[in-house]
Amino acid sequence: MTDHQQIADARNYPFTAPDRLQLDPTYGELREKQPLVRVRLPYGEEAWLATRYEDVKTVLGDLRFSRAAALGRDEPRSTPHSIQEGILTMDPPDHTRLRKLVAKAFTARRVEQLRPRTQQIADELLDAMIAAGPPADLVEHFSTPLPIRVICELLGVPIVDQGRFHTWSEAIVSTTSLSPEQIDEYLANLYAYIAELVAQRRKEPTDDLISALVRARAEDEDRLTEDELVRLAAGLLAAGHETTVTQISNFVYVLLTHPSELDRLRADPELIPAAVEELLRYVPLGAASAFARYARENVELGGGTVRAGEPVLGALSSANRDERVFADPDRLDLTRPTNPHVGFGHGVHHCVGAQLARMELQVALGSLITRLPDLRLAVPEPDLAWKSGLLVRGLTALPVAW
Repeated sequence: MTDHQQIADARNYPFTAPDRLQLDPTYGELREKQPLVRVRLPYGEEAWLATRYEDVKTVLGDLRFSRAAALGRDEPRSTPHSIQEGILTMDPPDHTRLRKLVAKAFTARRVEQLRPRTQQIADELLDAMIAAGPPADLVEHFSTPLPIRVICELLGVPIVDQGRFHTWSEAIVSTTSLSPEQIDEYLANLYAYIAELVAQRRKEPTDDLISALVRARAEDEDRLTEDELVRLAAGLLAAGHETTVTQISNFVYVLLTHPSELDRLRADPELIPAAVEELLRYVPLGAASAFARYARENVELGGGTVRAGEPVLGALSSANRDERVFADPDRLDLTRPTNPHVGFGHGVHHCVGAQLARMELQVALGSLITRLPDLRLAVPEPDLAWKSGLLVRGLTALPVAW
């Protein structure tokens, strides 16, 4: 098939509406027969979609592909609005300048220092849940408050405001769940809230990440503008809890619906770190691929040619099920010996909070396995309600008993 034929035959994408945590089988067919396919998203220009592991890593990690080139373009997306500013639309060296400022807050050593406090929060939440008795909604009483309290303490955000910023953060991941007017309102509220915190920290510095960012700007005016500071902190606050909130419940759902693997984990809690990595590979968090990269030059990819100026999306969930890399990829295997998944992305935009998310997920699963060894669904699986209109897949509630 020629490039012109492929362009004429662009497929609507996503191929189907999200079905719980099932990965659309179309990805497997494309990996085998047409690993680079032309797609048409609900908004923006047409794009290429890469579905194989190595091709996805190339799109995300090769500097021949640019995120900054999306600026001023009608980039392909699932949302009416387009994120045309901030660290997500930067390439090195601008991206490097901002990332260095926050990366030291998320080093493995710093995250391990947060583990005891994270465990304490998890135990407090489970104490309250157990005291109230079953059934309980794991989303409301555990999955949501745990990452929120951790990121609040890390950034220095008052916990009493968690409800407000958790609501506003939906603007970051909304496709159709919020109207364009609501998205603009929520983002404005979030940025105004962070700007106020920044002003407070400038007057009264404390030992938190927002204070550290304020100090970085004061020490070198050229390194961080006021707008960059506010948007960076707001992005960390939103991204630092939104996906982990969703993934805790997703992981528990997958384990409860794979009883043999859950029994294996209960029998050997030392498998928790490996289980988290396998679940990061197995769960297709994104409802569709997002944040296209634009080719700076002609690039041979997936048996085709991406021409200079054309956008490409990397299908992370498809890459994580690539038969060329993962044996029996559609099977959940908590003892998988090697697991080079791309659940946190790849390249310069690899999730800066990956280590924090890993630690929180390990603490969450370990606590539930240890404290609630008889955990089970409190309703039939088909009765569970799933979120819609978001960039990510997740449960609106997860009723459990023990």
